Amino acid sequence: MLRPHFDDVRVAAVELVDRTEMTNSHARLRAHYDEPAGAPETFFCKLLPPDGVRREQIAQTGMGPREARFYDTLAPHLSMRIPTPYHAAHDADDFAFVLVLEDLVETGCTISDGTVGLTPDAAARALEDLADLHTRCMPGGPLDQATRWVAGPLDSDYGALMLQTGLDHHRNRLTDVYAEHAALYIEKRRALHALWHEGPHTVIHGDTHIGNLFDDGERTGFLDWGIINRSTPLRDVSYLLVMALSIEDRRSHERALLKHYLEAQRALGGFDLDFDEAFRSHRIQAAYAVPASCQIVTFPEKTTPARETFARAFLARAEAVLEDLDVREALRDAGL
Repeated sequence: MLRPHFDDVRVAAVELVDRTEMTNSHARLRAHYDEPAGAPETFFCKLLPPDGVRREQIAQTGMGPREARFYDTLAPHLSMRIPTPYHAAHDADDFAFVLVLEDLVETGCTISDGTVGLTPDAAARALEDLADLHTRCMPGGPLDQATRWVAGPLDSDYGALMLQTGLDHHRNRLTDVYAEHAALYIEKRRALHALWHEGPHTVIHGDTHIGNLFDDGERTGFLDWGIINRSTPLRDVSYLLVMALSIEDRRSHERALLKHYLEAQRALGGFDLDFDEAFRSHRIQAAYAVPASCQIVTFPEKTTPARETFARAFLARAEAVLEDLDVREALRDAGL
């Protein structure tokens, strides 16, 4: 695995430092060398969960192969900050995959615990990086041909099933507005996804919430590319505004940051999007925060304190934006 990156490397042994079960299985590995040849000491590894039912559920989403293919084919051409990939592979038959990436902890990067959002300045820079991705991968862009493999958004009933569990067993822990949107998603999932998919299409990250971003001291990096897809760039933009900033900063800066993104994309020769139309789309896209938090509203009993802290902050962002932007009215205006 390391030989293509470090010609003379000789690995003596590999140690499992720690392992956690998230959506997928995560592990930190330490390499012991006969000859390091400049290779790092530790690595981050990601692969499917080990148990049967959950492994099958996650495998069928296809997220792992999408992410592996991103690191293998697209990542080398991007200027945005992403974890350095050392190995990415997937099995097209059973959707198994393995990623071996830069250990962000070891290289001094930080990931928010969920309670701390991007600063407005950091968000502006992140939006510039997204504008670059969206513009370069748009039809006719320099990466258009290289990204033809990227498919449309994932389509699964997983979110609806999780939301129904939340409504059935934990309704008292959800706001009325959130519960209303959850019920709407369960009833009209396909119509909502069609609405979220409207507009000009390009390659998008697809999951730009605070847990999928990291700070390397100079800029914001993007990780967890399992939902990379081809859709409207405003999905990335709206989701970052809603789920990566603090609630207070989003309320104060979302209009200015949306304008900043539109100007950055326009300067790069991208889509010429009207602000009023983009803000209308932002209000509609904000409803995606509900299925995006579907696992959280099942309120699993066996969870770590860190996961619980993140989940509370994540759900609070979703509940706040639904009311702040009167998202239900925006959906009614769009015919839902």
